[in-house]
Amino acid sequence: MAFSRIVKAAMLATLAPLSGATSSQMEANPIRKVVTMLQAMQTKVTEEGEKSQELYEKFMCYCKSSTGDLSTSIQAAEDKIGELGPDIQGSEEKKLKTEEELKSDQEDREAAKVAMSEATALREREKAVYDKFMAESSTNLAALTKAIAAVEKGMSGGFLQTRSASVLRSILASSKDVMDTDRQELLAFLSAKEGDEYAPQNGEITGILKTIKDEMFAEEQETMATEAAAVKSYEELMAAKKKEVAALSKAIEQKLGRISTLGVKIAEMKNDLGDSAQSLDEDKKFLAALDTQCASKSGIHEEERKMRAQEIVALADTIKILNDDDALDLFKKTLPSASMSFVQVESTFSAQRKEAMSMLAQVRE
Repeated sequence: MAFSRIVKAAMLATLAPLSGATSSQMEANPIRKVVTMLQAMQTKVTEEGEKSQELYEKFMCYCKSSTGDLSTSIQAAEDKIGELGPDIQGSEEKKLKTEEELKSDQEDREAAKVAMSEATALREREKAVYDKFMAESSTNLAALTKAIAAVEKGMSGGFLQTRSASVLRSILASSKDVMDTDRQELLAFLSAKEGDEYAPQNGEITGILKTIKDEMFAEEQETMATEAAAVKSYEELMAAKKKEVAALSKAIEQKLGRISTLGVKIAEMKNDLGDSAQSLDEDKKFLAALDTQCASKSGIHEEERKMRAQEIVALADTIKILNDDDALDLFKKTLPSASMSFVQVESTFSAQRKEAMSMLAQVRE
């Protein structure tokens, strides 16, 4: 179909320039001009095909590289999303566990501080009791010492008027460790009137006073030992609790830092997960559109290539025919006869020229 149209167009085109030609000019072979024109068309179609092929190959290279890049990006996003999910879950579990440990450490530290406060309050109370006991014990022992010395020197009358005698009376009244017989004996001694003297050689009162003094001194020593042990125990407890508080404070500080770091990490991973999911969705949509566009371009290019190949074959066949000797005879048969008037010739050539131009234009399209 394309071949016959090109041949007819080419033959008509040879007649177009002859509308004003002389008979000698018409007898000349004008087919060469048509062949040259067809060869130029053939070259142009070939060049257009090469240019189209070059652009198509570039586009397909873009399709291939872009598809590969998108596929790589999609795979990377899917892998990243698959990793981020477990990472976020693991970090959240670590954060929760650390928060529980932090709460326990804070409670333990508070308990240690409370224990220190209670131990300090107890120690202060014990120290107050001890100080009071030691003050009373010192006064009592001093009174007993003076009483013993006065009795041994036979100066009990003067002693009975002193403050130490009053202290001794208080001891006898409050002490449960003094036997009743000894208490009665001592009270009788302390109740003696001024001027009465006690005979030291008897030694009974002196013995009782010394016994009471020894017992009170022993109690004082025992109380001092108990106090020393209590002080040591308190100091050891405070040292241990201070060490515990320091260790817990350090652990709490570390856990607070870890919780803060995990919180930031979790937030960043969640943001990254959202961005990756959005990027994955966009890449998949773009890849689908690109696949459609590339496939469409391939179909269009293949149709154009087939049509262009048909045009080239048709042009080649036409040139071959026009270069044949039979083409000249065909050309001569199409020339107007000598009997035709000038107006008829002009009209015929004008119509043929229009038809040729129209057909050539359609062939080019």
